Amino acid sequence: MSSPGTPAKKGYHHGALHSALIEASIALAREGGPDRVILREAARAAGVSHSAAYRHFADREELLAEVSSYARGELAAQMRRRVNRTSDPRKRLRAVGAAYIDFAMSEPGLFRTAFTSHPATSPGAERDQATTGPDPFEVLGQVLDEAQAAGLLDARRRPGAEVAAWSAVHGLAGLLLDGPLPRSPAAVRFARAQVFDLIERGLLNET
Repeated sequence: MSSPGTPAKKGYHHGALHSALIEASIALAREGGPDRVILREAARAAGVSHSAAYRHFADREELLAEVSSYARGELAAQMRRRVNRTSDPRKRLRAVGAAYIDFAMSEPGLFRTAFTSHPATSPGAERDQATTGPDPFEVLGQVLDEAQAAGLLDARRRPGAEVAAWSAVHGLAGLLLDGPLPRSPAAVRFARAQVFDLIERGLLNET
């Protein structure tokens, strides 16, 4: 019999426990970012022993990689949803940035976890999405390709354009989350507009 305050051990099918540990770790990441993703804590939340968790993950880094991949997938999905609201290439590029900032503000724990354990990324590199999952960098690249196809982005500026745009937006996200930029809705809108205007002036042709 379980003592008061001790979660009863749950019976899991082998695959179900793997998923339960990941789900518990995602919840931990939401609460406190990557530092909260600890194998022992995930096991406790899933109601199983620490040793049972080690049958599924060799160490914390392996578990963190799973949670990081999930967080990137959530971010990429939000970016795609926002992009799909318009067919205008210029607005689609802004939509990518807006979704990125909004995700950082609404899910700071997952946002901080998303790039904690991440395979090396480079423009134009082939990715196996079946194993790595959807990626925010890939969504941005597709939108930039569309801008080039529409005549908004000069082919000479296309190589490495993801790096410039991503760096600017990610930097803004960090400044909003960790300071010193104010986080009021009006201040966030102003900062976003400034950064997005800068990206457009640097990358896109005038219309």
